[in-house]
Amino acid sequence: MLAYRHAFHAGNHADVLKHTAFVAVLRHMAQKEKGFRIVDTHAGAGGYSLEGHYAQQGGEFEAGIARLWDRSDAPPAVADYVGLVRQFNGGGKLQQYPGSPALAQLLLRPQDQLRLFEMHPTDHKILASFLGEQPGIEVAMKDGFASMKGQLPPTTRRGVVLMDPSYEIKTDYAKVLAALREALTRFPEAVVMVWLPQVRILEAQTLPQRLKATADAQAKKGWLLATLTVGTTDEKGYGMFGSQMFVANPPHTLREALQPAMPWLAEVLGEPGAAAHKLESHGG
Repeated sequence: MLAYRHAFHAGNHADVLKHTAFVAVLRHMAQKEKGFRIVDTHAGAGGYSLEGHYAQQGGEFEAGIARLWDRSDAPPAVADYVGLVRQFNGGGKLQQYPGSPALAQLLLRPQDQLRLFEMHPTDHKILASFLGEQPGIEVAMKDGFASMKGQLPPTTRRGVVLMDPSYEIKTDYAKVLAALREALTRFPEAVVMVWLPQVRILEAQTLPQRLKATADAQAKKGWLLATLTVGTTDEKGYGMFGSQMFVANPPHTLREALQPAMPWLAEVLGEPGAAAHKLESHGG
């Protein structure tokens, strides 16, 4: 949706879960010398000012990355992610938040490729000026779901796809499912990461099971689903009360990395009495 700006939500609890898992996957992929391709279907602006109008308006980062900033007891996967956010800030005060493109760029090796798609004209312009001239990186103002088809499989037969649309329009739920099927049809070994909001609408509640069924049928190494619940809806049942990361063909190291991270994140980011976490996996 072209009205959506992720800057309002940068560094919130959902970003913490998404990017902790994303960094853990990229670390695993880099254990082998052979290069791999990262495809980010909804790249956003790449990085965000936490002191700007958008981030300050809701202050969502205060209940997300800010709560982790001075903690010395974070599990390794969370500490690794926070360390990269510190690196993005020059090692000092928390002023900027790296989106997935910036985190990927920090971990990119010369043999790796990063393909970024963003439809919002302002965010695309920022993203292109930030990363468009970097080696191994291509930035395009195109539909990420449609463009993914031309990116898979990469010649190295190693790849990670990240899909995290806004879900502000309900058709995104169906598009995510179709894109997962397309990705695994073209490249059954692809690591496909899908971020999902926890909200009380039918599409959001049924999509995880549909993703699982698709991965059971098509993914060579099964699936993993991490759920982080941090709060509750309002009295009318509206609002995002948590999020999930679904991963088809998860690296064998991912569950091990997330097992200590999930309960710790629930405790640190969750509201008392409402916090919960769950880690499921199958196959592989």
